[in-house]
Amino acid sequence: MARQLDEQIAGRYPVGQRLRILDVGMGQGTQALRLARAGHQVTGLEQDSTMIAEARRSLASEPDGIRERMRIIEGDGRDTGVHFLPGSFDVVLCHGVLMYVEEPDPLLAGMARMLAPGGLLSLLVRNADALAMRPGLSGDWTGALAAFDTTAYRNRLGLDVRADRLATLTATLAGIGAPLHSWYGVRVFTDTAPDDAPIPAGLTALLAAEERAGRTDPYRGVAALLHLCGVRG
Repeated sequence: MARQLDEQIAGRYPVGQRLRILDVGMGQGTQALRLARAGHQVTGLEQDSTMIAEARRSLASEPDGIRERMRIIEGDGRDTGVHFLPGSFDVVLCHGVLMYVEEPDPLLAGMARMLAPGGLLSLLVRNADALAMRPGLSGDWTGALAAFDTTAYRNRLGLDVRADRLATLTATLAGIGAPLHSWYGVRVFTDTAPDDAPIPAGLTALLAAEERAGRTDPYRGVAALLHLCGVRG
């Protein structure tokens, strides 16, 4: 997904331009730190105190220049208007967050308002059109049959969450003024791998196969996750 995001940024902005980036629900700050290291000015918004503490520990170990380019704000992603002025950012990220939000439309609209004209909105969501794939590939036929007609699922943390359909999000993005520009699949071949699986010897080939599948029909349509990129009009 990082490669996909970099591709979108490179296609919209001149090489070397320092962007204003907002990471909504930044978690432990992996993506935010990566972008700060690349020279961008990054703001991470997160409400989980454990995640914030982990992000701050990671940031503290970085050189001064990187620490100066990144700030961390404790807050709910639905309250972006409380913390920032409209049009304050060139790029807004929201990765792995929408599945925990029962009504995502207000969150999405708020993030779109944070974008400057031509700004990029990057979303990573669970693919509701492929919920039957994981149980089916695991031989759980009852679970696979049940997944066809729902957007609800239980994740690996044991939490009951929700997924999004590509068609629904496409319509939503158009309605909030950040229509879909590009989309990718993420974890086409590797979704059934356990979280503690060792790094495979053929990692380079694996990543190349995942990246190719993530941009190629029909494979991307059955990916576990979807990476959607909208552009503010």
